[in-house]
Amino acid sequence: MTCRAVLSIGGNQGDALSLLRGVAADAADGGMLRDVSSVYATPPWGGVAQDDFLNAVLVVEHPGSPRDVLEWGFERERAAGRTREVRWGPRTLDVDVVAAAVDGVEVVSEDRILTLPHPRASERAFVLIPWLELEPGASLGDRPLREHLEELDPSDVAAVRRLDHALAPEGWTA
Repeated sequence: MTCRAVLSIGGNQGDALSLLRGVAADAADGGMLRDVSSVYATPPWGGVAQDDFLNAVLVVEHPGSPRDVLEWGFERERAAGRTREVRWGPRTLDVDVVAAAVDGVEVVSEDRILTLPHPRASERAFVLIPWLELEPGASLGDRPLREHLEELDPSDVAAVRRLDHALAPEGWTA
């Protein structure tokens, strides 16, 4: 079994850039990393006053299930000191499984722990823009990412700013 997953990673506490780089490095060291987007600065989402986030998207291949990929992400969150006190609040690191396919078949799940595709990914420019950078022809559910992005408030889309920071570990190639 091989699980190909799209991960949205982000954070806005501590050295967020180093934490994001750490996730990419861990995925590369584990032989899972297939692609990594640029880093984007984005305003917080969800109405909680806080600093801007740094966000990126990784594409990984894992020898297990989507749940295994989620647990891999939770391990990185725990290592970064992530706490879950305020919904949509500040965080050191957030690793979300946005979409997954097992052996080439898209996974659809209504599980309360891992809903796939991610139920709010289509509403989040900070997920769609970096994902489009990596996979311009990708779809979320039964619609192209571009269509989802076109439905968002243009000011939300414009607020996602590409930064000049690399996440890919030095020497890593896709």
